[in-house]
Amino acid sequence: MKKTISVFTATRAEYGLLKPIIYKLSKIKEFDVRIAATGAHLSPEFGLTYKEIEKDGFHIDEKIEILLSADTPSAISKSMGLVMIGFADYFKRISPDLLIVLGDRYETLAVSMAAVNQRIPIAHLYGGEATEGAVDDSIRHAITKLSYLHFTSTDVYRKRVVQLGEHPDRVFNVGAIGIENILNEKLLSKEELEEELKTDLSKPYAMACFHPVTLEENTSKKHITALLEACRAYKNMNFIFTKTNADSDGRIINRLIDKYSKENDNITAFTSMGTVKYLSALKYSAMIIGNSSSGILEAPSFGIPTINIGERQKGRIQATSVINCNPAEEEIKQAIERALSESFIRQAKETVNPYGDGNTSQKVVEVIKEYVLGEKINLKKGFFNIEVGI
Repeated sequence: MKKTISVFTATRAEYGLLKPIIYKLSKIKEFDVRIAATGAHLSPEFGLTYKEIEKDGFHIDEKIEILLSADTPSAISKSMGLVMIGFADYFKRISPDLLIVLGDRYETLAVSMAAVNQRIPIAHLYGGEATEGAVDDSIRHAITKLSYLHFTSTDVYRKRVVQLGEHPDRVFNVGAIGIENILNEKLLSKEELEEELKTDLSKPYAMACFHPVTLEENTSKKHITALLEACRAYKNMNFIFTKTNADSDGRIINRLIDKYSKENDNITAFTSMGTVKYLSALKYSAMIIGNSSSGILEAPSFGIPTINIGERQKGRIQATSVINCNPAEEEIKQAIERALSESFIRQAKETVNPYGDGNTSQKVVEVIKEYVLGEKINLKKGFFNIEVGI
């Protein structure tokens, strides 16, 4: 009988990272891979990105609606409740042998809680990381304590997961899967990208993505305004924004991005670009600016500068191509000037990405095969039945 592997995805970025793992697992005849799409994937406001999953040739086993029309803290708590209700029924129906989750979002915590209640073991990608400016930090550690198999992006993060009390034999440093996508995806030429985006890329441009800093109150409007004002000042340069996900105060940021893009010729906004278009756009850009993890994890592999604004990514290991600044207009402008300098462009091109060698998905799949097919996990005999103990 085949083993059922459930893959949870709620956002475009998360799916883009999970895609090579899903592809390789689906090629193993002993596995029945089931994708459950929820959250922003199913929202017209966030681009109906479940269509990207289907475009890649994958079947979505279940679409579970959980988003409310608000993004306040209370609305997010209610969405978490809907995740637990929806996935309680789904897990009862399919009874998976393993649940794969990635990251540190509130939806991921809720689905992990539902899985633990039903004795479903969890494989978690990217525990042990630190983002001191976001509530994600505590959510990520909570998911770690709910999970059974752990895949980290650096050895430092592996050690942190072990420090949290997880057995070392179940914690694996596999590197960041974003690097694998850069190396293996067939990226677009600049001309193809222009056609896909319907955007003139003849001028130098920067990629931009700014998310709410969830441990700060009422700062989203002030911070995104500072970034947009700084961008507006560089008329000889274009800025391509990808909008934020369904985070608390995310709609405030998206509304202001839309407003500035209508009023300024050098600012363009996209709800979602998809993995290939996004990585292609990053490849030809002069820099990435904002507070997205992409600037920390992926951009160094392209040899381009990253301007990391504010506290959201504070605590992550960084390459030498990263410039940190506060979310203030003048400081952002100074950072842009530094990123455009010949010396820093040269430094970015020579940087070494500390997040692995690009062979992440195969490492993950080999471990899953060993544990699931080797029956090192069996929740029907108590909670965890493993050879190495806990």
